[in-house]
Amino acid sequence: MLTPREASRILGISYPTIKNWILSGRLKTVKTPGGHHRVAFGSLKPFLDQDALKSDTESRERYRRVSGRNQLAGKVVSVRIEGFLAEVILAIGDAQVTAIITAAAVRELRLKKGDTAAALIKSTDVMIERLDDQLS
Repeated sequence: MLTPREASRILGISYPTIKNWILSGRLKTVKTPGGHHRVAFGSLKPFLDQDALKSDTESRERYRRVSGRNQLAGKVVSVRIEGFLAEVILAIGDAQVTAIITAAAVRELRLKKGDTAAALIKSTDVMIERLDDQLS
């Protein structure tokens, strides 16, 4: 049996989201004698199966590979390298997110204008994750 926090990590969703699912009845649990919710791993299977049908960029699978949950997928609109640093601007819907990362990271990811990427936001830091497999 899993705690709600463990189940949320497996599904790649936030703890508040899984609590909402539990309280709304979307996810079935059992209660411990102390009143705490526990989730059977089998209860997660329908959610994992449904997620497996989604495209790579829409699937929560990549969230399960990265600790940060605040990930915003978009298109690279600008990459500017100056010395050891690089400015990467992503268009996410009607907004833009700017990240200052190392020039080495940009080169390693082979980021360029038009690529699909995600801003991984943790506190005041923004990291960039390449979403497609093209390294040309």
